[in-house]
Amino acid sequence: MTSNTMPATQYKDPKKYLWLLSVIAPFAAPLGPIMYLYTGHTQWLWVFLAFFYLGLPVLDFVFGEDKQNPPEQAVPELENTTYYRVITYLLVPIITFGFLFNVVFLATHDLHWLHWLAVAITTGSLLGFGLNLGHEMGHKKRKLDKALALFTLSLGGYGHFSIEHNRGHHRDVATPEDPATSRMGEHIYEFMLREIPGAFKRAWRLESERLERAGKSRWNAGNEMLQAGAMTLVLYTALIAMFGLPMVPVLAVVAFWGAFQLTSANYIEHYGLMRQKLPNGEYERCAPHHSWNSNHLVSNLVVFQLQRHSDHHANPARSYQSLRDFPELPSLPSGYFGMFLIAYVPPLWFAIMNPRLLEVAGKNAQKINIHPRKRARVIQRYSLAA
Repeated sequence: MTSNTMPATQYKDPKKYLWLLSVIAPFAAPLGPIMYLYTGHTQWLWVFLAFFYLGLPVLDFVFGEDKQNPPEQAVPELENTTYYRVITYLLVPIITFGFLFNVVFLATHDLHWLHWLAVAITTGSLLGFGLNLGHEMGHKKRKLDKALALFTLSLGGYGHFSIEHNRGHHRDVATPEDPATSRMGEHIYEFMLREIPGAFKRAWRLESERLERAGKSRWNAGNEMLQAGAMTLVLYTALIAMFGLPMVPVLAVVAFWGAFQLTSANYIEHYGLMRQKLPNGEYERCAPHHSWNSNHLVSNLVVFQLQRHSDHHANPARSYQSLRDFPELPSLPSGYFGMFLIAYVPPLWFAIMNPRLLEVAGKNAQKINIHPRKRARVIQRYSLAA
């Protein structure tokens, strides 16, 4: 681990140029259709899915974990270095281009349904990168970052994310009150039906309350949800007007899969973890051990170190290049892309993650966020202390 006593002026970020993978990797999304148009080979339409959902877990296994931390003395300089911020800005046009190119490609080419689905899922996964980018920039105070985050999120019709995440999820995380925290015994498809509408409702309520405190109507033009919704409506209407009705199912499937990528991340990030209630009825402050963490090097390089989620929730203002590892954190056995595939097969997910959760919680039911309808069954099956 990097020494925390190293002078800030001597510290050199060993991953400084590797962070460019966060910009380069998403370009694989439009690369498949581009190469298909150039070569006529349909295999290219699968390149993105093959790389991210098979290749990245393999690379994570090969290269393993990176537990190095920047010294605290170097963090202010890291946070103020323009280079890291420019990387996030560069990704905005790449995601925008990839999204527009792919949806137009899908609406204007006669593909076998399997190849159509591959490109649609690819494009939705690209929107997942956009949500991650919106997550990184949405936490910043700069107006440009917030504006770019809102625009990027609007591509997939998920402009309410920053409101819901920053003001809702970060407040309620790892509690039964949070629709974006999954519960022990709850599979991802149950979670999806609770999280997606729950997040939207909470965002609308929070934004309405913000405007009402300012003496304004919730239908005011300053409502960020209405702003993002207007961007999405204008964009989608223009695409349908230009390319016809085939664009409707394209946008519907792509936007759904983009939202499902966020659901997938939320599902694995806090599964079953529980903040304890204090005597005053409030929950204890969110700490690093209230999130599942992953230090897998390669996947962290392509998702702006989102997988160091423990430090993010404990210190949400920290930028990706400054996030730290901590000892004895609840840890995932793979990076997010490998864990997504595991989560999509609920029996496999429960077999892998429930024992880890029980170890973290010491088999104490009071320290586990358990699916309410399955609580008695879970306690009995695992012989938990109630």
